[in-house]
Amino acid sequence: MSSGRQESLMRRVVVIGYPDTELLDISCPTGVFETATRWGAEPGYRVELVSLGGLPVRTSCGLTLAADALERVGGRLDSVVVAGGPGHRNAAEDARLLVHLRRLAGLSRRVVSVCTGATLLTAAGLLDRRRATTHWAWAAELAARYPAVTVAPAALFVSDGNVHTSAGVTSAIDLTLALVEQDHGPALAREVARLLVAYLQRPGNQAQVSMHVAAPPPDHRLVRQVCEHITAHPDADLDAAALARFAGVSPRHLTRLFAAELGTTPARHVRAVRAEAAAQLLAATNLPLTAVARRCGLRTTETLRQAFADLFATTPSAYRRAVRQG
Repeated sequence: MSSGRQESLMRRVVVIGYPDTELLDISCPTGVFETATRWGAEPGYRVELVSLGGLPVRTSCGLTLAADALERVGGRLDSVVVAGGPGHRNAAEDARLLVHLRRLAGLSRRVVSVCTGATLLTAAGLLDRRRATTHWAWAAELAARYPAVTVAPAALFVSDGNVHTSAGVTSAIDLTLALVEQDHGPALAREVARLLVAYLQRPGNQAQVSMHVAAPPPDHRLVRQVCEHITAHPDADLDAAALARFAGVSPRHLTRLFAAELGTTPARHVRAVRAEAAAQLLAATNLPLTAVARRCGLRTTETLRQAFADLFATTPSAYRRAVRQG
């Protein structure tokens, strides 16, 4: 078969860049696709970087990448990948870019975002009534600005129909390995992971990071103190009235402070902290689910299951198995 014929049969992957794109948000997924092709994916992947007007993409680290014109992309596509980076807000306000993103999404078998690339998908309306994730540092803002999107702030990646979103930066490797597995089976995905010296595939519902240590503390002193109290005492009485008494303010004022500082409510924050505490116990101990629920303030196994479904899109038992196997 001629090289031209072989290329025409390849899965066409279009990566969208813009000024101040994160270089790793481009290189992580493209590296996985290229390695899969080199090591026997049939059909393989043909990757293209595009931008408005075909302008070179200056990444946030200062390197500049050549790109083709986004406006000229047509025909059948396998995947559209939207990278994230410091320029994601400006890119999400560019009406021309959003028009072409929607157009390419309609031509593609699947749509993928890396990190804050989810901001562009939301601005284009591609995540409405879908579940998605993004970098943990931007999850609250995404949820607040786009209420039509159900944001899973802890997940490494989320697949909802043909739309796939990944968390911060290198979690794109985990998502892209999962896509390669969908296309070509687990054996090739494992070989690609070995070649990249990556995890032999963390599950999408594994937590990005511990919210207890990774997220920056709130700037507001009172909110920070309340958050520290919640983290230290997940099994305590943490309803709105109790937290307000601890803070010395009214429940309404505390709710306003949490919305301004964290983009969420005290009750939702408590639930997320308790679910994260439960995740740590499930990963590190053999405690039965009833004991895990009690220790984390979730009281019952049913409440524990509901909290896990909301935060990790899985069950506590499945999470325990996945983390230990990963």
